[in-house]
Amino acid sequence: MRLTPIMMSICLLWASNASASGKPTTAYIVTPQDGAVVNNPVNIIFGLRNNVGVAPAGVVKENTGHHHLLIDTNAPDLTQPIPKDEQHRHFGGGQTEVELTLAPGAHSLQLLLGDFAHIPHSPAIMSERINITIE
Repeated sequence: MRLTPIMMSICLLWASNASASGKPTTAYIVTPQDGAVVNNPVNIIFGLRNNVGVAPAGVVKENTGHHHLLIDTNAPDLTQPIPKDEQHRHFGGGQTEVELTLAPGAHSLQLLLGDFAHIPHSPAIMSERINITIE
């Protein structure tokens, strides 16, 4: 069987259960990889590990939440509901990937898991920030 670049990326991410800082990460961006140069539309795949699952907004279930994609912004106040705007994209339906068209140039991406009410968990379940360039 021939491994595609995406399959290879997934295998590498599963093999590593720690961030660059050495701390365990639970949320992560499967693809694109940090430093990638990509074309529009860009396919962004979200990942979770360490017994954390996805549940749609409004569903109260232990060890679950739904993804929020932070685009070109820092983390919001982690004690408040996550804002909903172009820089804070909500995936309350339980989606685990998105195809986006971003302006050409450099962008940062980061995942933040929210609970049933869009409030970050405590401690926050957040991916490392990655940087990509859109051609």
